[in-house]
Amino acid sequence: MTPPTAIVLLNESGRGTATRLQAAYPEALIHGLSGRTDDADITFTQTAAHLQELFRAGTPIIGICAAAILIRCLAPVLRNKNAEPPVIAIADDGSNIVPLLGGHHGANNLAREIGIKLDAHAAITTASDIHFSIALDAPPADLALANPQHVKEFMARLLSGEKIHIEGAHDWLSASNLPFADDGTLTIEVTSNVGKGSGDRLIYHPKTLALGVGCERDTPPNDLIDLVKKTLSSAGISPLAVGAVCSIDLKSDEAAVHAVAAHFGLSARFFSAAELAKETPRLVTPSDIVFKEVGCYGVSEGASLAAAGPEGKLIIPKEKSQRATCAVAESPTPIDSENTGRRQGKLSVIGIGPGQEPWRTPEASHLIQEATDLVAYGLYLDLLGHSIDGKTRHDFGLGEEEKRVRAALDLAAKGKNVALISSGDIGIYAMATLVFELIDREHNQDWGRLDIQVTPGISALQAAAARAGAPLGHDFCTISLSDLLTPWEVIEKRIKAAAEGDFVISFYNPVSMKRRTQLHAAKKILLEHRPANTPVIIARNLGRETENVSFVSLNDLDPEEIDMLTLVMVGSSESRLTTTNSATKSWVYTPRGYSGKQSGKPIKTGTET
Repeated sequence: MTPPTAIVLLNESGRGTATRLQAAYPEALIHGLSGRTDDADITFTQTAAHLQELFRAGTPIIGICAAAILIRCLAPVLRNKNAEPPVIAIADDGSNIVPLLGGHHGANNLAREIGIKLDAHAAITTASDIHFSIALDAPPADLALANPQHVKEFMARLLSGEKIHIEGAHDWLSASNLPFADDGTLTIEVTSNVGKGSGDRLIYHPKTLALGVGCERDTPPNDLIDLVKKTLSSAGISPLAVGAVCSIDLKSDEAAVHAVAAHFGLSARFFSAAELAKETPRLVTPSDIVFKEVGCYGVSEGASLAAAGPEGKLIIPKEKSQRATCAVAESPTPIDSENTGRRQGKLSVIGIGPGQEPWRTPEASHLIQEATDLVAYGLYLDLLGHSIDGKTRHDFGLGEEEKRVRAALDLAAKGKNVALISSGDIGIYAMATLVFELIDREHNQDWGRLDIQVTPGISALQAAAARAGAPLGHDFCTISLSDLLTPWEVIEKRIKAAAEGDFVISFYNPVSMKRRTQLHAAKKILLEHRPANTPVIIARNLGRETENVSFVSLNDLDPEEIDMLTLVMVGSSESRLTTTNSATKSWVYTPRGYSGKQSGKPIKTGTET
């Protein structure tokens, strides 16, 4: 999936143009230079490094700046013109639009489109675009060029006045201004068959073929790939003409099926047994055995025909190897793989830390960008700002954790790409464990076939430790004081064990509106095992505007001043308080090696924000 377009703003003078662009392209994100711009979706400090990172990731770039800035910044990373994303420079006032890179990979078309939306001039300089309104080396997604290495010679002859004889047809070609003639000395061939191209012959393969596959459970991916390659080669069919790779939904978690799809640069698509059963009259090799196994009379033939549509025809009936099958059907029109069957459902279980972009991992941001549906407590989604624009929100209230997880699993089972989101680390006192608990408990086959990925976030204890200094420098543990799911007797036993073991302890859920006694009890237990002046870190709203981090001694800890948005971290007997000269800032650290009990020097207290 292509990353969201980056509107790069280097000065507030281009704000108006950036705002107009984002209104025209809601999925685009404004990347603002820190110190020179305000209210950006993503902030950066080093222009060249940031632009190069975007370019390497394949992100379309619209720079509201001088073209020379983009050229100088990106020059060190220019390697392959066949793999570069669109890069466009736009004047601050939006009056001129210049595609700099990736002209034949969307930049020229995007520049024209922006020109229309902004009522501005798009400066297109590519010869083929100017003369023929087409870029022969950049066909649409449903058409593949077999011999791009010959385009340069072909274009030179075309610009010299030669005409083109066409074999086959495609709307993209017929809508251009190319000089077609029956006696043309140049040839463009549109075919699904393998052919030999040259400087006077370009071969295009329309994505009209649907490849249906089936296999035994845990078939080695190479076994299925080899069968498919052999089948296509024997029939003289180009792999570039494959527009969809499909199977039955029972195989949506089969590695071999996904490997075949990836081999063709596609995502595997799946049909239910009921959908495949409708193709029975068109099957060449129906099987009662297959019906008994999966509920339809043919997987590979049925899947290929279902993808090719009612007007499609089976051109290669089922071919078999020891553990796999494949078949090929041809559609009269190119196949839109993204709207064929269903994807394997994906559930990304994501921790976003405090929520703000600087404290969110790149992997978490990437998975959120890919998702179609977001499931979370509403506040967590609000923290993500514009990065979730265009996605379907599924908001749930506090206390609806199981409803949230069930909704996420059910949405993913329908073939959607779902992100289940929590603040902090979703694997620490959060939703990840409930995902696997429900799957394990309920044995729902649809849930069991999902692609599940868990990605960590900055946890409250990590954030508190970073703000406080280095209190987790030695052994530590976390204990939740909530007895809603765990009996107090069990919690109390764990506190005593941690106190006796001299662990630094991070207390999650220290209090609530109705639960006020547990932190008092924990303090009493700890005072029996460590000095009264042991440093305690009180951290509220970490990573947010109202963040507040303060230090007290264990003896002076007042549980009544703690709220439910606070993490309480109690040092070990070795934890120490120190200060630096920077505004007499205080820090807590726990030495890695034991150096004896700390002195009886009274602890300094204060608030650090």
